[in-house]
Amino acid sequence: MLKAGTIEFGGGGIDCTVRNLSDTGAALDVTSPVGIPDHFTLFVQADGMHRTCTVVWRKEKRIGVRFG
Repeated sequence: MLKAGTIEFGGGGIDCTVRNLSDTGAALDVTSPVGIPDHFTLFVQADGMHRTCTVVWRKEKRIGVRFG
């Protein structure tokens, strides 16, 4: 299931596509991973969800995050 999301940090945001969403984390597709910090807030508008994230892996245009 794909959902639109926003990676929020430093007063700004980067659009992303949320994949593989679970209770503990998610995989995010981004246009470019350049400049995305290791810690940020993920906002998923469809769910009204804000989650604090830590990046656990990066591969090309996809990043994996753990919540909390």
